Amino acid sequence: MKLHHAAEGPADGPPLVLLCSLGSTIDMWAPQRAELADEFRVISLDTRGHGDSPVPDGPYTVEDLARDVLETLDDLGVARASFAGVSLGGAIAQWIGLYAPERAATLAMLCTAARFPNADTFRDRAQKVRAEGTAAIADAVVARWFTEDFAEAEPDTVARMRDQIAATPAEGYAGCAEAVAAWDVVDELGGIAVPTLVVGGVEDPATPPENQQILADGIPGARLETVTNAAHLASFQRPDVVTPLLREHAKGAS
Repeated sequence: MKLHHAAEGPADGPPLVLLCSLGSTIDMWAPQRAELADEFRVISLDTRGHGDSPVPDGPYTVEDLARDVLETLDDLGVARASFAGVSLGGAIAQWIGLYAPERAATLAMLCTAARFPNADTFRDRAQKVRAEGTAAIADAVVARWFTEDFAEAEPDTVARMRDQIAATPAEGYAGCAEAVAAWDVVDELGGIAVPTLVVGGVEDPATPPENQQILADGIPGARLETVTNAAHLASFQRPDVVTPLLREHAKGAS
C-alpha cells in the first residue's frame, strides 16, 4: 500500500525516512523536517490509517505497516535509507532492521519498545475508538506525549496535537493500536545488525526508559541516549537535543 508522504531537501541527498507515532501525522516531525532537509532527502510518511494515507479495514500488523513503507519507497526509487521512528514508528524501524536489513543504512528508535507495556490498554483503546471515535481518547493520549511543564507553557501546541489525534480515522487508529499490542520481538533483537540509535524520554509514561534499555541491551552495538525534560514525543518537545542526534547518526551511514 502506497502511503501519503512529503519529500523535502535535495533529491540527491541521502534519504532519511521519518516514521510516525500512533495517532499522529507527518506534522509530528515538523521540528526535524525543515532542519534536516538542508542535507538529507527527508521523506516523512503518514502511517496506514493515519493522515492522508489509505484506511483499510483492520486488523493490521507491524509487518503490514513496514511493508507499506517499503512499497512507498520503491515507488519513490529509494532502495536504501536511514530510518527514524517514534513509538509505533520505532517498531516499524525494528521490523525493517530484522526482516529487510538491506533497505536500512541506519536505524533510530525513539520512545519505543520491543514489547510495549500494557498491551491490554491498546486493545481497549481500539475497542473504544471503534465504538465512540478517536476523539474519545484524544485527551488521555496527548497527556502522555508531553511533560506537564511543557503542556502548561505551550497549551496551543498541545491543543493542536490533541486535534491531530482526534482527527485520526477510528479504524486506522484501532488497527494500528492492535498492531502495537501484538508487537513482541524482545527475543529477536540480537538479529538487528544495522547501526542503531535508541532515544528515550526520561518522563515518558507510555514507554518508560527501561524499554529503551531493553532495546539497547538487545541490539548489538546500539547507542542509547536518554533525554531529560521529555515525555513520549521527545522529538517534538526537545528538538534541540533529538535533531542533532538524528543528524549525527544518519551521517554515519555507510
